[in-house]
Amino acid sequence: MRPGSEAELAEAVRGAQAPLRVRGGGTRSIGGGGAGAVLETGGIAGVSLYEPGALTLVAAAGTPLAEIEAVLDAEGQRLAFEPMDHRGLLGTEGQSTIGGVVAANVSGPRRVQAGACRDFLLGVRFVDGTGTVVKNGGRVMKNVTGYDLVKLMAGSRGTLGVLTEVSLKVLPKPEAVACVLIDGLVDAAAVAAMARALGSPYDLTGAAHLPVGPDGDPLTLLRVEGFAGSVAYRADKLAALFGGTAVRVERDPGAVAEAWTRVRDVVPMHGGDGDVWRIHCKPSDAPELVARLEPHAVLYDWGGGLVWARTPTGIDARAKLGDFDGHATRVRGRGTTPVFPPEPAPVAALSRAIRARFDPRGIFDPGTLH
Repeated sequence: MRPGSEAELAEAVRGAQAPLRVRGGGTRSIGGGGAGAVLETGGIAGVSLYEPGALTLVAAAGTPLAEIEAVLDAEGQRLAFEPMDHRGLLGTEGQSTIGGVVAANVSGPRRVQAGACRDFLLGVRFVDGTGTVVKNGGRVMKNVTGYDLVKLMAGSRGTLGVLTEVSLKVLPKPEAVACVLIDGLVDAAAVAAMARALGSPYDLTGAAHLPVGPDGDPLTLLRVEGFAGSVAYRADKLAALFGGTAVRVERDPGAVAEAWTRVRDVVPMHGGDGDVWRIHCKPSDAPELVARLEPHAVLYDWGGGLVWARTPTGIDARAKLGDFDGHATRVRGRGTTPVFPPEPAPVAALSRAIRARFDPRGIFDPGTLH
């Protein structure tokens, strides 16, 4: 099914007699593949409002992300939360949609400074499991009274309703960018260096570590963005903070963009065999957790708070990690362990109650929004 309007989508949901698998662009099928008819949102597309002066954009959920980025780029603006492109990692095709980005709360390296996708979400329209059109939020940032359905829908992966429209806050592109590169640090030293940099007054917009960089050696990346004079000053200060011949500053915008696309899209894990796990943890715990897991490949983002790990196929990463302050999601691969981490009993009960309220018939199969 590919409805061409919100009204058609609502009618399709109301008439559904079996589970539906909601699909945007088909690029991030994490946890999907369950039984049920496919309900595509790509027929509900287009930017309906863009006010560069107000830093506001409203678009139908099926609008391709590339189209939105092109519209923003023409006005020197961008989505500050830097959404990841999952296609290389998952081996998928198609075009990512803005509804899929919001439904999965896709947020890239800049999250350490700017925040997540949900932090830029101003309003939503969606169709719940009864076929009712629900609207929440608006087009300005403000305090919310009552239920904040805007934040609830971000990351819900289509289990509560089908997004039809999203309103987003956008930001200007920076005048300049630079990246401080530190060669040769072992994982623990790299996490300590990233913590030191993020705790400095130099306002980083990215902190990542590749144990195996493009040239085969460890590489730590610290990004700064903003006005040209400020970027030059902060990059030099960051470099001086660590000193030594292993520290250098990359100031070419193209080279910096390429390096951070590599981090954002987890390029070192594209192709090849094995499962890929996404681990959220305390940065200081990350090196020890990686040592427990013994992965074939690893990438640290968010200063170590996000770890991407490629393991042998079928490995239960959660069992190897044991108890830790965080959680692990299997992003790629198949196995008997659940894709998403189990919730504590009180949280699981709350999740069931919320889902029963928005999808009382159980029409939306969990985790199938690609």
